[in-house]
This record gives sequence, structure tokens and C-alpha cells, in this order.
Amino acid sequence: MVSKIRRVITGHDAEGRSTVLFDGYATNVKEMESMPGLALTDLWETDVSPADNRSSADAVVRPVRLEPPSGGSIFRVVEFPPDGAWRGNSDVGKAFLSIGAPTAHHDASSDPLMHKTATVDYLVVMKGEMHAILDTGEVLLKEGDVFVQRGTVHSWSVRGNQPCIIAAILINAHPV
Repeated sequence: MVSKIRRVITGHDAEGRSTVLFDGYATNVKEMESMPGLALTDLWETDVSPADNRSSADAVVRPVRLEPPSGGSIFRVVEFPPDGAWRGNSDVGKAFLSIGAPTAHHDASSDPLMHKTATVDYLVVMKGEMHAILDTGEVLLKEGDVFVQRGTVHSWSVRGNQPCIIAAILINAHPV
């Protein structure tokens, strides 16, 4: 079951005072149909840097996609199921296609989740643990650990019996 994430988003009222614009469960959630249990919950997005804080519109009323817009960022929570729940019986190509990234998969790898993005990603493990897999090896990430992914080919593996939940900030970057 996909975790519900409460988000509280501030802004400005008509007099320019700080106020809460949104307070409730995030509704922009994408559970991968072809990979049950893998879910992306988008909390906020920017489309330029520096960001424009004048709007009171919800910035994530749009389809969930893998990467932020050019010059922008995405703040999301990702829930990864244990490998045993999906490896060997899912359509990873269909999963990447469903988040607007049909060419992200790294075909030279036998790992079905190996992919590359034109982003710098700041990741914090909120719950559980998972392995970050790179071309030259892997590292185990545990609750509270921080991982900075800088446009590299990478994948994720949850080898235990519990899902892993991470908070991720993806920032558009020049491709390597």
C-alpha cells in the first residue's frame, strides 16, 4: 500500500502576509502499474531558478514524470517495494514510459532499473534501507543516510522484506 504523505505549502495572501495555501495529503501520486508498490509522490515543482514564489497555484497539478523541467526541480517521496515483489515479473520499459522517460533505461545493463537522468538528486532515506547500484559497485543506504546522485547511471535494490521510502529533490542539470 502506498504511503500517504501530508504536505503543507505556504504562500502569501492578498495583503502579502505569509499563510498556508495547502495542507493535506499529496494527491499527485503515481504507482507504477507495471511495478506494484513502486510509487512516486510529487510534493512540489519549480520550472525556473531562481524559483518564483508569487503564484498561489498548486505546482504539481500535472502528470508525474521522472525528471524536472529544464531549469527546474521536483520534490518527491519515492516508495520502493522489496525486490521480491517485482523483479522478474514486471515491465520496466512500460514503467519508465508511464513517467515520461522512455529513453532513461540504461540498456547496456542487466539490471532492469538501471537508468540515467540529467539531474542532481539529493536523497534522504526516511524509512528502511536499500542499495544504490552504480557502474563500479554499490553502497547500502540506511535510514537517515543521504545520497547525492550527480547524473550517473544508477539503480536501486531493496533486498529486505520491507519497503524503503526516500525523500528526493531532483534538480535539472547539464547531461554528463
